[in-house]
Amino acid sequence: MAGAPARCRRIRDPVKVLGVIGWSGSGKTTLLTALLPLLRASGLTVSTVKHAHHGFDMDRPGKDSFRHREAGAQEVLVVSGSRWALLHEVAGPEPPLEALLARLAPVDLVLVEGFKTHPYPKLEVHRPELGKPPIWPEQRDVVAVATDAALACDRTVLPLNEPARVAEWTLRFLESTAYIQQSLSG
Repeated sequence: MAGAPARCRRIRDPVKVLGVIGWSGSGKTTLLTALLPLLRASGLTVSTVKHAHHGFDMDRPGKDSFRHREAGAQEVLVVSGSRWALLHEVAGPEPPLEALLARLAPVDLVLVEGFKTHPYPKLEVHRPELGKPPIWPEQRDVVAVATDAALACDRTVLPLNEPARVAEWTLRFLESTAYIQQSLSG
């Protein structure tokens, strides 16, 4: 159509992603929820992605949105004055993290809980008392380990019970060339 403005897709800067990984019960969610207000207070906009190993449902039987999905809707967008949620039915393999990140609004940082085999910089939460082996020796993209015990490690070791120090490290890491190199090599 002559004279119509050309439609172009805005090219988005690559999103900065930092994973928080560890065994079940290690304190990933506790650390992540302690970091969020600290990072926000520093001026960052932050979103999160949480991996669920088992199926989950945000809906409840009897609710209209549940009935929409049960009736066959591929996606259901639930909207109120204070939030919205998009429920998308998946028939096949789990979507790749990159596809999920592309659905998020632009932010300064996305903290990802889980997705430990995906290539992006990660902070491992390690508690030796769980009796589980550390993940970092097998994954070079684990750039730091937050722990509540003494640990001999060739990565940055952070005090798990001091979220402010973990937040300070996170801010420095995001601005470092190490972040850029780790992101490109992942």
